[in-house]
Amino acid sequence: MTDYTFDLTNLSPEEAVVIRDNLREIIKEKSLKLAPPDKPFILTSGKTSTYYIDGKKTTCDPNGLFCLSMLILENIRNDRIEAVGGPTLGADPMVSGASLLSYLLGRPIPLFIVRKEAKKHGTQSLIEGAEISGKRVAVVEDVITTGGSALRAIDAIRAEGGEIVKMIALVDREQGGREAFEKAGVAYAPLFTISELLPLELRNPQ
Repeated sequence: MTDYTFDLTNLSPEEAVVIRDNLREIIKEKSLKLAPPDKPFILTSGKTSTYYIDGKKTTCDPNGLFCLSMLILENIRNDRIEAVGGPTLGADPMVSGASLLSYLLGRPIPLFIVRKEAKKHGTQSLIEGAEISGKRVAVVEDVITTGGSALRAIDAIRAEGGEIVKMIALVDREQGGREAFEKAGVAYAPLFTISELLPLELRNPQ
């Protein structure tokens, strides 16, 4: 188990780098998978790829979730965020970890989760959890390719009156997501890009 001996309520830039470096190694060890020759992965977007990032292998790892939650909170420290949420299923552990850690650090931020579709009973809600109307919110997602799932969640949040301050991803595959968020008028801050995790020759073998 990694021993974090520094003050988590007031990280120095050097300490944040330690946490980020640890998270990078966890992603590479647990989440990054290479496809066998001539058997590419098929992604949610329909694209094929020589590699796959199973974000939940990192976000469901205790150390990975801790590091990720710390970096989310550091990223939004000065943004006056009033709620953190994202699309199920990728964002579920991320928002839970960030919200719980925010409470333990004395600056509680409630969480919400955006369903794939509105439930058909009870309140028939599309968004579960914290009230977001009129609130400044941060949106998170584990892996971004084209940004489609996150953009649908963003539309739902805006329809509920939430003000989206920032979009944070664990890993950006650099396949159009950044451009899509820019077009949607959303500030985007991926914690890692695939360029930082995997050499170009392994992403595009000759």
